[in-house]
Amino acid sequence: MNTSAWLRMAAAMVFAVGALCPPQSLAQVPGRFYWKTLSGASAVPLILNSISGNTNPFDMAHTVTPGANFDATLAMTGYARTFTLWDRSAMAAIILPMGRISGEVVTPAGRTTSLSASGFGDPMLEFNLNLIGPKAQQNIPDVLRYEPGFSVDLLADLALPIGEYNSDQPLNVGQNRWYGRVGFPVVWQLGDWVPGRRTTLEFLPAVWMFGDNTDYVGQTLKTDPLFQLDAHLTRDFTETLWGAIDASWYSGGRASVNGVPGDKLNNIAIGLTLGYTVNSNLNLTLGYKSTIGDSAPSDLRMDGFMLTLVYGWHPLIEGSKRLKGEK
Repeated sequence: MNTSAWLRMAAAMVFAVGALCPPQSLAQVPGRFYWKTLSGASAVPLILNSISGNTNPFDMAHTVTPGANFDATLAMTGYARTFTLWDRSAMAAIILPMGRISGEVVTPAGRTTSLSASGFGDPMLEFNLNLIGPKAQQNIPDVLRYEPGFSVDLLADLALPIGEYNSDQPLNVGQNRWYGRVGFPVVWQLGDWVPGRRTTLEFLPAVWMFGDNTDYVGQTLKTDPLFQLDAHLTRDFTETLWGAIDASWYSGGRASVNGVPGDKLNNIAIGLTLGYTVNSNLNLTLGYKSTIGDSAPSDLRMDGFMLTLVYGWHPLIEGSKRLKGEK
């Protein structure tokens, strides 16, 4: 294989993750996010979400408000960096959400109240470390030899409660409490690892944990841990175009206000994702996801579109492109 072909394939592998997406909103992290790449790569995303339903998409507890109808526009940006830790692939990222949410809530007295909120949400920190699978990719030959096989990671997220919050209303972009998750992303390679023919089955079992909000409209909001399982079946259509069938299951997350408990979640969502590699630095992802079997008032009901643009780079790849006179 000549040097030009090596560099093209290495660049495609470096940015084949498709999108750097936060674990914010129903859209969730798409398939291929936890594919491993060359250590030392960086990425900056721009993520746009349009979401509607009966829960606040800025709140990862997905607490259902029966009879409510919310519409939200979310924009997110951030930074991610891959590196090597104990010979294993690792990634650290920060995501800053912002946007606007509005909706109508039916009060116990039967009145309809309009609510709205806008501004910056709670920044999310993420750390991911590979536990089972190939060692970290530290040079181009490592990238060319890489096959995930069966890999398992350790994932940890933490939200910083510094987003916009108004204690006079229950609907906010910031949540006024600490929360985060621990998960174990799984990537299972099916068949040959050849660009244009790659197929994976991926899972992300995770538990979200929430601190107390002691100023929730003058009351105390507590939420039980929420178990979430994401699954993706991904397939290359060409060397630059791939698709995925997505599914999520939510269980638990019962919320209590001043000790009065609500209902826990037991809901499923399904979706589709398309990813396209525009060039060696830029990726585009488009996805849609919606809950199913959500006719009961206490059921989680959400659907949304997500558009993601990610610009990524690596000093080794960029330097090689300059030596070859490429832009």
